Amino acid sequence: MSNEPTNATEARARVTELVRDARICMLTTIALDGRQVSRPMGLQEAEFDGDLWFFASADSAKVRQIRVNPEVNVAFSDQKRSAWVSVSGTATEGFDRARAEQLWNPVFRVWFPDGLDTPGLTLIKVHASSAEYWDSPSSTVVNLFGFAKAVVTGQPPAPGENHEVTY
Repeated sequence: MSNEPTNATEARARVTELVRDARICMLTTIALDGRQVSRPMGLQEAEFDGDLWFFASADSAKVRQIRVNPEVNVAFSDQKRSAWVSVSGTATEGFDRARAEQLWNPVFRVWFPDGLDTPGLTLIKVHASSAEYWDSPSSTVVNLFGFAKAVVTGQPPAPGENHEVTY
């Protein structure tokens, strides 16, 4: 029996599961000179409902870039499960005390020593417009065998699941 989603709701649920499991991602913004710039970010623990949340400094390059061009991409990789997710969306920046209190974790004091009272603390919200995921349900050994078989036979390996989702 296939684990492939049968509808958009199931595909969105799969994206949510993969995003929640990965936790660390690469946030890509557009620099003022047009270059794409990526940096690692820790996703805040919140139920993914089409929005991703990050803490940031209001004077950081990423926030300045978002203010000029809000189109971003957030990429997740879960090497242990051979799963990847790419979320495209629009980012906004602003401090919402109530939301920040919901998302705050004491470990963030490493970057924001005064906690929620850190000067310049802000939130980045990425509202997803689409997502694409690749999920290989097989183990690393099975995947390596598939790649080796592909080299010998000239046939590409089975890629696992790949779905695009719109929000």
